[in-house]
Amino acid sequence: MSRLEEISDVKTLQQVASHLEKTTIRQSKKIARLRAENARLKGEHADPQMELQLLKEQLASMQREIFSESSERTPREMKPSDNEPTQPRRGHGPKSQPNLPVEEVKHTLEEEDRTCPICGETLTEMGDQAEESEEVTVVGVEYKVLKHRRQKYRCQCNEQVMTAPGPAKHIPGGRYSVDFAVHVAEQKYLDPLPLERQVTAMSRACLETTSQTLWDQINVLARILEPTYRALCKIVLEQGMVYADETYWRNHENSSTSKWWTWCVATDDIATYRILNSRSQKAAKKVLSGFEGVAMTDGYTAYQSLARSSPNLHLAHCWAHVRRKFLEAADFDRELSEQATGLINKLFEIEREVPRAGPDATGDEKERILELRLRLRQEKSKPVIKNLLEWGGKHDGAILPRSKLGKAISYMLKLWRGLTLFLEDPRIPLDNNAAERALRGVVVGRKNHYGSKSKRGTEVAAIFYTLFETAKLSGIDNPRAYVTLAAKRAITDHGAVTLPSDLT
Repeated sequence: MSRLEEISDVKTLQQVASHLEKTTIRQSKKIARLRAENARLKGEHADPQMELQLLKEQLASMQREIFSESSERTPREMKPSDNEPTQPRRGHGPKSQPNLPVEEVKHTLEEEDRTCPICGETLTEMGDQAEESEEVTVVGVEYKVLKHRRQKYRCQCNEQVMTAPGPAKHIPGGRYSVDFAVHVAEQKYLDPLPLERQVTAMSRACLETTSQTLWDQINVLARILEPTYRALCKIVLEQGMVYADETYWRNHENSSTSKWWTWCVATDDIATYRILNSRSQKAAKKVLSGFEGVAMTDGYTAYQSLARSSPNLHLAHCWAHVRRKFLEAADFDRELSEQATGLINKLFEIEREVPRAGPDATGDEKERILELRLRLRQEKSKPVIKNLLEWGGKHDGAILPRSKLGKAISYMLKLWRGLTLFLEDPRIPLDNNAAERALRGVVVGRKNHYGSKSKRGTEVAAIFYTLFETAKLSGIDNPRAYVTLAAKRAITDHGAVTLPSDLT
């Protein structure tokens, strides 16, 4: 039975027939062109066998096109007609790469292969006719030595001699460029590739260097970029709403490994980091020094202690952490755990009803979204919160306090004020995912290059993590371009501060 006989749906048959008709017309025109080309090459008395073989090849090509893999789909998968809206399919087919440069490579037959297997005559090129395809490839990283010739000039009086300026240098008289130093920093803190592995990769590209040399480059570069780093840290603390979180870090100074902590304070478009040797309230105070507003955190006690001594610091707490604790308590009592997580999930479902402000949204549009979110929370989220409080109060004393479920209930009730602050302030999200996402790069870097070898190493890491992550959050497609611009500006104009907005 043929493929057409297997199809019983009338609409599908119509679609197939239309496709066949269009393909036949297209192929007929192609055959006519090939016949004309063949007659021109062979003359009016062209070999009938040659022409027959050509026609057979064209017929086979047409059949392949008509009954290709894409045509062997069920009726539901068939392409809709022209008057029906089409929906893009995700995860299928090659992705377009409009930002990549295109290089054309011409493939020709070798001289010994340009013989017709049928008649033995020499094959000739068919004008500009060719089959085209695309592939994405990689061109290895290339390192070059740029020899700068700074032209000298003199006046006819021989009294004045001037020399053309050279490129900006982060190390005066140094052998490596600013671009090279930024490249090393990007690989270590953004990719993340330890310096030793970079040395190995560079050696394969014919550049011989050492990890100490690479460290010297990024260490000096970090000093140049420090004013920009401090400016970003200051800006983030001037906002009314921030996210805060921390994760451990390793410092291998003096051949001994000690546990340090990476503290992150972030907004929607800025992420700043400080790596300190403590996770105490004193460290939290140092990180949030001068901040007045709402800080979204988990239930870590250092934040709570700091808030009690800072009347202008208000803590909002993360519902995702609460939900996680109830999920972990399912082994103790699945039914009660599911009751709690079900109510918490409703809160997140309500949040999804509010549209998100796009990157080009105006101030008025953002304000309208905030008003809508506040109204929705008062109308829909507040009753869910009331049910959660009643549920927690009902089971608080009835569950073993040291069980996972008992601890989850206690955790929720203890942080209740911070968990419900979002009902009053539409800027406050339900979770602290923004800070957790900002720390992912730090966690991966910690696993790859095992932390820092000195206190200075922690400072350098904090600077570059801040600059690269902030560039990403600000929508800069190429964070290296931002860091390079900031470095060169700071060199030519000592201490100059460059913000991501200077590139957007």
